[in-house]
Amino acid sequence: MIVQKYKDMLQGKSVIRQLSEFATQRGCEIGYENVFDYSLGNPSVPTPQKFTDTMIDMLQNKDPMELHGYSQSLGIPAVRDKVAQSLNARFGMNYTGNHIFMTTGAAGAIAHAVRCVSEPGDEILTFAPYFPEYGPYINLTGAVLKVVPADTKSFQINFEAFEEMLTEKVAAVLINTPNNPSGTVYSSETLRKLAAIMTDKAEKYGHDIFLISDEPYREIVFVDVESPYPSKFYANTLSCYSFSKSLSLPGERIGYVAVNPACRDAEYISAMCSQISRGTGHNCPPSIIQLAVAEVLDLTSDLSVYETNMNILYRELINLGFECVKPGGTFYIFPKALEEDAVAFCEKAKKYDLIVVPSDTFGVKGYIRLAYCINTEKVERSLEAFRKFVKNEY
Repeated sequence: MIVQKYKDMLQGKSVIRQLSEFATQRGCEIGYENVFDYSLGNPSVPTPQKFTDTMIDMLQNKDPMELHGYSQSLGIPAVRDKVAQSLNARFGMNYTGNHIFMTTGAAGAIAHAVRCVSEPGDEILTFAPYFPEYGPYINLTGAVLKVVPADTKSFQINFEAFEEMLTEKVAAVLINTPNNPSGTVYSSETLRKLAAIMTDKAEKYGHDIFLISDEPYREIVFVDVESPYPSKFYANTLSCYSFSKSLSLPGERIGYVAVNPACRDAEYISAMCSQISRGTGHNCPPSIIQLAVAEVLDLTSDLSVYETNMNILYRELINLGFECVKPGGTFYIFPKALEEDAVAFCEKAKKYDLIVVPSDTFGVKGYIRLAYCINTEKVERSLEAFRKFVKNEY
């Protein structure tokens, strides 16, 4: 007999993916250039030329077995060492390669981190608005995801609700900064207060509470916005990273878990991840991609287009009467819909070939997410569609 819970999940397909598929289908009818598709967070800028050159050079000159053979279960030692050195130089940490575990993107990193620090039945807290896939990421481990209601004034943290929900059952807190979907970057003040509350509660309950920090948008931070490194504020932090956004490599599925050396049992956690892989079928990411990213750790794609697009959209949305917290990073903006029912709002937008995502699955009602990782020219052309939509419908 097949497993019913996975069969049931077929009825809960990602709203984001459904809208993206609709946009693709509509594009076949009228030309995709005429569909203003703000659904899917797929990076829109090229990978750095050095990454491409590195790949070509390796394919031409390196031993094929080194490039295409299995790496060690924790990842290639030299790559892990380079990741540690880069983090230390950037953030004043003291990682070694033994604190780094290479993964298939940030999703793979979270999958391992959660299993390292929670047992079935434990609770994991996260903060609305949050990435909807956290649900299956957490709940399918046997742990239980609990969502702290949003602070919609700033999309920082609703600390009153957090303290109430941080019970003895909580094994870990999962944060995402810069945040998908709001674009908010947690401030030093926010992270200090978060760490203080977690420290107090851990002492009260007599057990560790881990911080799992989901950081795929770490490098997409706008001018004059502070983007502190969460591991600097709390010892028991597992940093989950992906090169998908910084290097525009989402299809290569490459990232890592970085275990704060100050973390309790830090010397075991990376090695534990390799044992977790035996049960998840992870079995280490591709060797060639590990070797290639190790040569470009301190580079990024040209990410400036995202701030350009954000400013264009933010100004227009405000002019049209939307309420919106200005993003500090990422390539998402999260305005309040012009009616309470965000799903209805997004359905009406389709008539104008505007594809935007309702906020319901992000843990907040009445908002919409726009992923503006598209060409600036298309963003500018979409403005007239927004104007017509708002004028005709609202």
